[in-house]
Amino acid sequence: MATARRPRAIGKDEALALPQTMRALICHRYGGLDELSVGEAPVPTPAADEVLIRVKATAVNYADAIMVAGSYQTKPALPFSPGLETAGVVAARGRDVRGLQPGDRVMAILAYGGLAEYAVAPAAETYVIPDAMGFAEAGAFPVAYISSHVALRWQGRLEAGETLLVLGAAGGVGLTAVEIGKAMGARVIAAASTPETLAVAAAHGADATINYATEKLTERVMALTGDKGADVCFDPVGGKLFDSALSSLGWGGRIVLVGFVGGIPQIPANRLLVKHRAALGSSLRYFRWHAPDKLERSVAELLRWYGEGKLKPCITHRLPLERSVEGIRLLTERQAHGKVVVELEPA
Repeated sequence: MATARRPRAIGKDEALALPQTMRALICHRYGGLDELSVGEAPVPTPAADEVLIRVKATAVNYADAIMVAGSYQTKPALPFSPGLETAGVVAARGRDVRGLQPGDRVMAILAYGGLAEYAVAPAAETYVIPDAMGFAEAGAFPVAYISSHVALRWQGRLEAGETLLVLGAAGGVGLTAVEIGKAMGARVIAAASTPETLAVAAAHGADATINYATEKLTERVMALTGDKGADVCFDPVGGKLFDSALSSLGWGGRIVLVGFVGGIPQIPANRLLVKHRAALGSSLRYFRWHAPDKLERSVAELLRWYGEGKLKPCITHRLPLERSVEGIRLLTERQAHGKVVVELEPA
C-alpha cells in the first residue's frame, strides 16, 4: 500500500466520516510503467496547512512517467501514487487552513498522489474553481495552464503586439501557450510536426502554423514576420529544434525553456550576445515556492480569461482509474494532443 504520512492534526470542524482506505494507482518500485497497479491505500491525513480532496478528476502528465522511473527532481518514498494535479471537493482541512471549506469545488497542484480517490494538497496551491468549470476541465487545468502563464508572463515578459512562437503547439502545455499568447494580445505562430496537430492549434487561436517536419522552422518564421523574427519562443521540446528556434528570434528575443522531451540542448552564448537575446528556464515546481504572490496573480488572470471564454481546455481522452497507465503511455508515446484525464467520479 502507499506510503503512510506522519500523524497530523485536523481541526475539530473537519471531523468528517472519512473512509480509512481508498483505491489508488500505486508505484511499488522505481522503473517502467509496468511497476504501477491499482490497489488499496490508506486515506492520507492533511497537515495543518493542507486540505484533503475527494478526487473527481486528475490529468496525467509526462512527468508522471519520469517520477515512476525515479528520475524526477524529487523522488517520493516508495510506495507512492503519481499525479501532479487534481480536482475535486474539499473533504477535510488542516487546523491552520482559512478560506477553504469542506464541500468547496477545487483544483490543486500536488507534489504527487493525484491518481487516487483522495489526495492532500497545500492550501496555498488549492484554488476554488468557477461554477461553470467541470471537474474534468479543472483536473486538466493547473499544471499546463499555470506553467505556460508563468513562462510567458513572468519569464518571457510577452507583451501585446509581439510575436510568440510556440513549439510542440498541440501538446498538453503547448496548446495552453497558444491560448494564453492570444489572451495576452500576441500574434501566435504555432509549430508542430503533423497537419492534424497544427489544425488543433489553429482551432485554439494560432494565427499561423509551421510544420517543422516538412518546413524549415527559421525560414518560415522569418517569412511570416517580414524577416523581423519572433519576440518570444515557448519551447517545451528542446533537442534538435532548439538551434532553429534560437535563430528564429529577432533582436532582443527571448526563448523560454519549459521542457526537454526532445533532449537537452547546448546554448551557444555568443548567439545570445550578438542579437541581445535571452535564454530562460521556467519550472512551475520551483516558481511556486519562490514567488507565491506571482503564482496567485497568474491563477487569478487565468480564471478570469476562462470566464471570458478565452481558455478552452482540450481533453482528448477520459479514462477510469484502472486505465491510468494507458493514459500515461498515450503521452510518452506521443499518441495524444491536449490533455488525458483520469475520472474517478465522472460528473
